[in-house]
Amino acid sequence: MRRFARVGILGISFIGSYCVDAQQLPNAPATSTSAAANGTRNFFEGWIDFYRKDWKGTAVVGPPAPRRGLPSPLSSPPFPNSDWSYGGSPTIGEADGNVYPLQTAIDGATGRTKVYGWIEPTANVSTSRDRNYPETNDIYSNRIELGQAVVYVERLPDSVQRDHVDWGFHLTGFFGTDYRSTTNKGYFSSQLLDHDRQYGFDPVLEYADVYFPHVAKGMNVRAGRFISIPGIEAQLTPNNYIFSHSLLYAVDPFTDTGVLATIQVSDQLVVQAGVSGSHDVALWTEDAKPSFMGCVSYTTKSVNDNLYLCANGINDGEYAFNNLQMYDGTWYHKFGSTWHMATEMYAMYQRDVPSVNGSIVPEKGTNGANCRPGMQKCLAPEWAMVNYINKQLSPHDFASFRSDFLNDKKGQRTGYATKYSEATLMLSHWVGSTVQIRPEVRFDHAWDRRSYDKGTRTNQFTFATDLIFHF
Repeated sequence: MRRFARVGILGISFIGSYCVDAQQLPNAPATSTSAAANGTRNFFEGWIDFYRKDWKGTAVVGPPAPRRGLPSPLSSPPFPNSDWSYGGSPTIGEADGNVYPLQTAIDGATGRTKVYGWIEPTANVSTSRDRNYPETNDIYSNRIELGQAVVYVERLPDSVQRDHVDWGFHLTGFFGTDYRSTTNKGYFSSQLLDHDRQYGFDPVLEYADVYFPHVAKGMNVRAGRFISIPGIEAQLTPNNYIFSHSLLYAVDPFTDTGVLATIQVSDQLVVQAGVSGSHDVALWTEDAKPSFMGCVSYTTKSVNDNLYLCANGINDGEYAFNNLQMYDGTWYHKFGSTWHMATEMYAMYQRDVPSVNGSIVPEKGTNGANCRPGMQKCLAPEWAMVNYINKQLSPHDFASFRSDFLNDKKGQRTGYATKYSEATLMLSHWVGSTVQIRPEVRFDHAWDRRSYDKGTRTNQFTFATDLIFHF
């Protein structure tokens, strides 16, 4: 589903369903060119030395990356991002000061093109026997599995300077059970749509950025496939507060292919406009159609509040693969030096969705709607809201409580026409800036009918955890 976009000390931030497209390793050790000496032996020595110093807390931390505009409201770590994020663009005005273990071992992190990523093993214990869905990303019950193994290759444009046009790009290799939350029809989608495989591969993100310094206070134009722009959560696991995802996230758009312009009008105001081929479909599929994307992000001078409003994937709304008409709003508020909250609400719909009781067969990979008797098609709306309350406990720890509600009125998103709620409590702990552990307890409830464990339960209780190892 969604996305973040922010540049932090170690990687792009990500908090907000955002739209971020990259991961952040905050407070990274300063670059050491000696760690990247030539030769196989020195390569591995440099790589191991990075982790040894990071975990022991003896790494020398370099100066903050240059930036212009408002200061960052959060510390990262422990939080996944340091800024209130918007999607579909690097944060304009922030430099790429990120340092990664693998790239440091390769060349001392001396270049602007960087290779990095993470591995995420996961485990869960659930009262459901087969599937935890619509809980995501730990969809399979009572398993230990590989959620994500991800490699990024990227170059960020320099958007701090105001002198010249600059460029960047991003490529992703993504493997694991979480490919189910990134699958885009036309991009290796047969793995899920035809075979329902537990593990799969998805390129997820492949785009180019061009930065124009003289448009307002800077404009970034992104072209390619990127994370659907609104929201608090993202498909890429380091970008999220909590390991499992909200119900709101589980059924909204994942990725879009198109062109998006992000303009920094002032230090406080960012506007975005673009066109995509609709949600979760490649441009060469029959489901693709021109769709409008537009967002406004406003941050107060105190940096204690941010409001991010989006109209996402707007076209005629006619039923097609994930052709969701989405209107989304996100509000971030900081209560003090250690407390903040994030709240999101959306409304979505499709028109003329085939009825589950009619003669029209829904497209593969989609659900029909519970229309009134005798109707072949009908409008299928849904709305949802989620709130996170987050407390920083130490430079390496934070706690998060999430409450979440989804009303899938016609069952077109989950397969069951019902209202859902969930509550999750999580504790996050960082080892240095390269290993994160996130145990959680979660309770889900379906209010109108049995909708969990393949329609056999109204309640679901899970204990789950993941471990993110950055490289």
